[in-house]
Amino acid sequence: MKSSSWIKAWLKPQPASQLTNKLVMQADVSPVPKQHAPQKLWRLAASLLIFQGVVFGVPAYAQTPEESTNKQEQADDNTLKYGELLQEIEKGNVKTVEIDEGTNVVAKVTLYNQEEEPQKVLLLEQNPELIKKLREHNIEFKVKHSADNSAALGLVVNLFFLLLLLAGLMMILRRSSSNSGQAMNFGKSRARFQMEAKTGVLFNDVAGVEEAKEELQEVVTFLKQPERFTAIGARIPRGVLLVGPPGTGKTLLAKAIAGEAGVPFFSISGSEFVEMFVGVGASRVRDLFKKSKENAPCLVFIDEIDAVGRQRGAGIGGGNDEREQTLNQLLTEMDGFEGNSGIIIIAATNRPDVLDTALLRPGRFDRQVTVDLPGYNGRLGILDVHARNKKLAPEVSLSKVARRTPGLSGADLANLLNEAAILTARRRKEAITPLEIDDAIDRVTIGMTLNPLLDSKKKRLIAYHEVGHALLMTLLKNSDPLNKVTIIPRSGGVGGFAQQMFNEEMVDSGLFSRAWLIDQITIYLGGRAAEEEIFGHDEVTVGASSDIRAVADNARRMVTLYGMSDLGTMALETPDNEVFLGGGWTTRSDYSEEVATKIDQQVQDIALSCHEKARRIIRENRPLVDKLVDILLSQETIEGEQFRKIVAEYTKLPEKQLAVTL
Repeated sequence: MKSSSWIKAWLKPQPASQLTNKLVMQADVSPVPKQHAPQKLWRLAASLLIFQGVVFGVPAYAQTPEESTNKQEQADDNTLKYGELLQEIEKGNVKTVEIDEGTNVVAKVTLYNQEEEPQKVLLLEQNPELIKKLREHNIEFKVKHSADNSAALGLVVNLFFLLLLLAGLMMILRRSSSNSGQAMNFGKSRARFQMEAKTGVLFNDVAGVEEAKEELQEVVTFLKQPERFTAIGARIPRGVLLVGPPGTGKTLLAKAIAGEAGVPFFSISGSEFVEMFVGVGASRVRDLFKKSKENAPCLVFIDEIDAVGRQRGAGIGGGNDEREQTLNQLLTEMDGFEGNSGIIIIAATNRPDVLDTALLRPGRFDRQVTVDLPGYNGRLGILDVHARNKKLAPEVSLSKVARRTPGLSGADLANLLNEAAILTARRRKEAITPLEIDDAIDRVTIGMTLNPLLDSKKKRLIAYHEVGHALLMTLLKNSDPLNKVTIIPRSGGVGGFAQQMFNEEMVDSGLFSRAWLIDQITIYLGGRAAEEEIFGHDEVTVGASSDIRAVADNARRMVTLYGMSDLGTMALETPDNEVFLGGGWTTRSDYSEEVATKIDQQVQDIALSCHEKARRIIRENRPLVDKLVDILLSQETIEGEQFRKIVAEYTKLPEKQLAVTL
């Protein structure tokens, strides 16, 4: 009764006020000794153990006469009743009696005139009368005790429940300890710490950025031999900012510096500083610099620093307070370096224009290294590095691949060779051939190849459209030569394409002439011109939408930025106004409405004159266009050399002078 009443009191629901008081007491910020928590848990475990013993424990009790009667009624024909056994003893028909005092007391009776199995008799717990009669009649009897497993089973159940309870408590303790550890480490830095052997990158593994490697060689020398600079009073830059487009190898270059110098390397992303909780980012900055000072000389690399280093107070509606606090802490820590402490910060970004000016001043990031897209020699070096572990056929020329891929970054070139290797394995070849290289270039630059179109009007229209582009690339004087033209569709809605081989020096320098821009606009309009000349004005399609957009962009730049129109040499617009820097919403016009009308008229005149020029060339060479379309429909792809030979045979001009003299 006491245990049951205690259980009821323990399980009794408490009033809301008491529960609130308990929660308030638990949420109190005053320190609580750590030893109280285990005591409470063990008290809870003991309470649950007593509870299961009371609830699940079933006490043993004596059998009642009614239960014995029920058991005897359920017995079979080979069972005697207790009264019948006494009668047989009185008659002298009982030979032996064997009493089994197990869970249920049973007697096995053997009669004199019985050859069958002994008969069973269900007895009571205590049978003094039966024992007395057996002794009076000198009947042989014996008593045995069969094994009773109920107690052992109950013990096993209790032990199992206790072990289960202990396992649950251990899980709760482990989870609570891990949560407390996470709470304590929430403001810790998440920088990945690597030693020299783990970076595995040297300058020989980085190609295409020779100028950047030369500038960063000073950093390696300072980390290895700082006395060379300190002896003459020189101070190495505290921070180096790597600026360049994505995929040019900024992260790889930072790892190579640490690998060459053989110093610890801390790597963290700028986004890992910023959290939704106030003060966490600043705490992580402090912890990062604390670790770096303990491991000096070392290298700290912050990738995508623009995530935390954007200009403070910029943008509509103010800035992010937590991000600005993190940036302020970063500025403070970089100012707090002692002279020549051996800690160098290297950061990478592809948006240097959005960084705070205080971050770029001398004393913090006082050196900027541009990691630009590689030129021909850089691309060739990158291809050599990534081709080390690939099986190339002898006829594969990496120099040709480098010439065909201007504008591609190091990551693009690595992906190109990987795609070529995948295509080689898919086609069950032993080595990468030029065919896989060509398909990989098209897949990386344009898209994945789809199933060719069936013979239809759509296929013929696409063929005329692409031949219009390709013919202008071949006949225009200031155009870059054609590489190939195809009508095999690509992913992204590309039905076909005509590909040029651009002049690498002009693309790298960005010095485009007015004649080249005019011819380029004419080439953009070649597809629409072919549709109009062949199928009529009413049958033109929307396939030239991207070409028309490119025409409008280039023509407007010629008028408003490059001063290549009748309006004169005036810059009328400022490009790249960024909304998140406070621009774009209140942009002031650099010209009046009258000048805006003239700008629109100049853009229209350039587009119309180029369009008329494209239609005239298509119209004058209509038989050649039809012949090229028939060949393209049968082959689906025409290489640039074959295309120029066909045009040379028709125009009676030397092939090498096409796209140069006419």
